[in-house]
Amino acid sequence: MKIFTKSVEVKLERTMPANAAAVFDAWLNPKIPGNPWNEAEKVVLNPTVDGLFYWTLRGIGHYGRFTEVSRPSKIVNTWVSPNTAGEESLVTVSFRQDGENTVMTLVHSNLPDTQNGRSHQQGWTYFLDKFLKEFQS
Repeated sequence: MKIFTKSVEVKLERTMPANAAAVFDAWLNPKIPGNPWNEAEKVVLNPTVDGLFYWTLRGIGHYGRFTEVSRPSKIVNTWVSPNTAGEESLVTVSFRQDGENTVMTLVHSNLPDTQNGRSHQQGWTYFLDKFLKEFQS
C-alpha cells in the first residue's frame, strides 16, 4: 500500500438503534439501503478474509479486499477507486454495543490529500445517514 506524502482520514460515527450483530450483518447485506453495496449497478461481494469486492456507482468502479471480518465488532477492507488515485486506502468499520444501541464508527484512511480524496467525507456521510434512517424506520 502506497502511503501518500500528504494523506487525509475520514472518520464518521453513528448510533444505530439495534444490536451490534444486526448492524454488522446489515452493513454486509446488499439488500439493505445505506451500505455501499446496495446502490451499486454491479456488485461482487465476498466478505471473508482475503475475499474481494467490486461495485460500480454511476459507472465508477470501486474494489478491494477484506483483511478482517470479525462479527459483530469489526470489518476492515482495502479500497481503491479513481478518487484514491488508483492507490489502496483502508476502510475500518467498527461496531460497539452501547446499551440497546450500537455505535458504528467508519474510518477511511490513507486517502490522498486532494479534492477527490477529501470527497470521501461527503460520500460516506451520504451512505451512513441513509443507513441510519433504515434502522430508524
